[in-house]
Order: sequence, then C-alpha cells, then structure tokens
Amino acid sequence: MKHPILPRGKELGLPILSGILLWLCFPPFHLLIPPLVALTPYLVFVASCAHDQAGAASVRRASFWMGMVFYGALLYWLFIALVYYTWLSLLGYLITVIVLSAFLALAGWAIHLLRARHDIPFWASLPIFWTAIEWLRAHLGDIAFPWLGLGHSLTAYPWLVGFADVTGARGVTFWLTAVNGALAEWWLAGWRVRWPQRAATFLLLLGLPVGYSLFRYATLETRVAARVLVVQPNIPEHLKLDRDQAEDSSRTALGALTNRALSTGAKPDLVVWPETALPNFFEQARGWTLWAATLARRNDVALLFGALDLERHRSGGFDYYNAAVYLNEEGNQIGVYRKHYLVPVVERVPFVPIAWLRELRAKVGPDSFLRWFGGFGRGREASAFPLNDSSFGVLICYESIFPALSRQFRRDGAEFLINITNDAWFGREQPRLSRTSALYQHPAHLVMRAIEHRVGVARAANTGISMFVDPLGRISHATNLFEPDAVVAEVQTTDELTIYTRFGDWLGWLAAVAALVLLIGSEWQRRRNAGPLAS
Repeated sequence: MKHPILPRGKELGLPILSGILLWLCFPPFHLLIPPLVALTPYLVFVASCAHDQAGAASVRRASFWMGMVFYGALLYWLFIALVYYTWLSLLGYLITVIVLSAFLALAGWAIHLLRARHDIPFWASLPIFWTAIEWLRAHLGDIAFPWLGLGHSLTAYPWLVGFADVTGARGVTFWLTAVNGALAEWWLAGWRVRWPQRAATFLLLLGLPVGYSLFRYATLETRVAARVLVVQPNIPEHLKLDRDQAEDSSRTALGALTNRALSTGAKPDLVVWPETALPNFFEQARGWTLWAATLARRNDVALLFGALDLERHRSGGFDYYNAAVYLNEEGNQIGVYRKHYLVPVVERVPFVPIAWLRELRAKVGPDSFLRWFGGFGRGREASAFPLNDSSFGVLICYESIFPALSRQFRRDGAEFLINITNDAWFGREQPRLSRTSALYQHPAHLVMRAIEHRVGVARAANTGISMFVDPLGRISHATNLFEPDAVVAEVQTTDELTIYTRFGDWLGWLAAVAALVLLIGSEWQRRRNAGPLAS
C-alpha cells in the first residue's frame, strides 16, 4: 500500500523544481527571473492531474512537498542560528516548515478543484489563493509569520515594484502569480494563443505595473527628513546573554564608535543604537543610562537605543518589555516604545495568557531562566516620536515584516522609520557556515516598507547589516557584517500619503474574501448539480 503523504512518480519532478526556483527568488540569491517563472512548472503538473479524487490527492501531496523544499531551504536558519542555544530550535523549524507547506497544499487543492469543476484558468485562480494564503500567514495571532512573501522576492529591483505604494507587497505577490499562471496557460496551449491576445496580456500583466513603477521611480520627489547616525557595535550574542559583561562591552563599543563619528562629520539630528544596546532594564542600570544621557547632552543630539523596560504593578508583580528609549538633546527621556509583535516562544509563549506567565514568574524564583523566558509583555501604543520639525516611528527587530505597524506610524504622522535590531541571533562571525541567509533576508523587508509608504528608513543592527533605504526602495550606506561601524546619512521622505497607507492591505483582504466565496460557491453549485468531483 502506498503511503498517503510521501510523494510518488511525477510528483517528484516539476513541483520540486518549482520549490527550488522559489528558493532562488530570495536572498542571498535574489535572482530576477525566478519570481516570474518559478510556479510555472508546478502549474503544468497540476494541469496534468486527473479531475478526480486521486488527482486532487496528488496535487495536495505535490504542493506539500514543494513547500517542504521551498520553506525548508528558505528557513533553514531557524535551526542553524538557534541550535547554539537550544536543540528545541529543530522542533520549531520542523513545525514552521510543515505548517507553511500545509498551507500550500490547501492552496493547491483549491486551484485544482476550481480547474476541475469550472475550468478556471491558472492566471485567475493562482493569484487569489496564493495571496489569500499569504494573508492568512499574517493573521494567525501569536504565531503570525509573514516572513518573505513572494512579493518581497523583487526587493533587489525596487524600480520594478513601485506599484506597491498602491497595493502593498501583497499586490506584488498577486502580480507575480498572475504572470506565472499566464505562462503556464500559454505553455499548456502549446503557445497557440493568437499574437494580439498575447500582446494584450503582456501589456496588462507587465506593461501596466512595471510602467507605473518606472514612472514613479523617475518622478517621485523626495526631501530630507533628518540626518541620522546609526551605530553597529558588533557585540556577539553569547556575550549579550551575560548581561553584566554585555553592559560594559556595549558601553565601550557604543561610546567609542559614537564619539568618533560625531567628531569627524556634520552633527546628526539623531543617534541610533541597536536593539537591546542596553541588555538590561534601563531603570535599574542607573550608571549606564546616566552615561547615555550625558553623551546626548554634551553632543546636543537626540538618542534612541534599545533596552528592557519594566512595569511594576501594585500587586507586587511586574511585566517586562523589549523597548526603545528616546532621549532628547538635553538627555531627558521623552518617550519609550514597547515592541508590539513578539517572536513566538522566544519572547512570548503563543496563546498563553500573560496572567499565567506572571504567576509562573512569581513561583519559579529570581534565579530561574523561566522567569525571563517567553513572557515579554506586548506594547499597545505606537506614537511617532518628534525630532525637530520631523517625526519617526520605531520598528524593533522583526516588526519590520509586519506592514500594518509601519502603516500605523505613517498614518500618525511619522515622516521616516527607524529599525533597531539584533541580528546576532542569525549567525556568528565564526565559523562562517553559521552566517545564515536570515542576515540578508531580514533587511529585505524594509525595502518594501519604504516603497509602500514612500518614506525613508534607517536601520541600526548590532552585528549588521545596518543601512539606509530611501522612499524609492534604494539601499545605501550598508555596513559589512560582523564589523563595528558607525554611519551618518540623510534619511529621505516624501509628503505623500499613499493609497496603501490610506487603505492598508485591501488586496490581501479581497483575495481572502474571493477565495472563500469561490470555494463556497463551488461547493454550492456541486451540490446543486451533483458534480462528479466531491472532494
């Protein structure tokens, strides 16, 4: 008896090829052609499957294993980067890849179903269901993980995806899947489609989005929002985990790099240190915070740095947060931003109420690692910080992969974004094999955030890559990995409030609703007409 899950025969061919091509779409490869063709082999396979239960099962299996190849290669860093700290990373990696692959199996089943029952072409069904699956990944509450949707595959070519200021990254996904679907249909038709029809399709699928993008790229007017100094201290993660030692190391590295940069160039408006630059609670590290305030006051610059924030309750309990502390030019604290989107398990145990975690902290004692593991509080407010005549919003670590937060800042008046992060989790300087692709994948999201809202972004990363992104999506002043550095640059912005900023992920919601309507409508029609495929 054949196993119902393992792939067989032709399921190992074209779908696996598509899985490999999808992997090549993203950093560190970031090739241009694969996003336009990666799913075409898979769709040709789907078209070859019988319109019955066996064919549907074959599509589900092939879609799942395409996902295992794609996500397994794309997200291998979930295991490699964290295995130094816990072998549970292997379990987290496997669960993540299996769940995401199961989503692809669901999308594949729906595409095959609609083709079998209603002969809906791939260029129509694939964009709806692939985009709906990406939307679902971003709306899973505590385990939401919208890492590198297909739309982010072209962030190395920002001149191609300028229409994201209308549709967001989800619109780029929709477009790429439509192109793949059209290529598959042409291949299946033996390229017998009449040339006028081909030209019209080409104009619709390529000419309009790319033409709009090129027009925006050539005509968008930008202006300077602020002059920013980003500092990359390069403190290894194993050292940061020793909080007392990390405080001294961070202070030494940050002080030397910041003072050197301030003494050799034009004075910036804002100095930015990375996530957990102070790897302790800033209210308890009096000496460290006094030193930071003195540095800001002596140099007459505002200062933003990552730290831990502690909130005590009258009951005697407390909550703690991954936070960003903002000091003005006089060294006075004028704001704290608390991270909203928490890394599952590492920062917050999914679906466990915070009250339970407070009780656990009270029981285990101050010396247990469980006192600090997986129980971070979630920030609620996300107001833009003022800076001279400008303002900015703060994204901590992987909050950059959630478009809604950047949109909220922009709608609240932020003229540019600051991303502080500690990507030391994603790799070590030595051995070189420990330098995972996440070090390149993570910053790629900021290109899309910049284009979606037509704002500039400054990124300060502990071990790199620190960089600046302008409203056109162009990266500049990128630092080298695992090298201490400090870079000053002007952050650009625009006066536009884009369609995407105004209306949000409207295309993602439409795709999700359309997917649901199509499936419900298909099932209703099947029952009404007693169709042959009742999967």
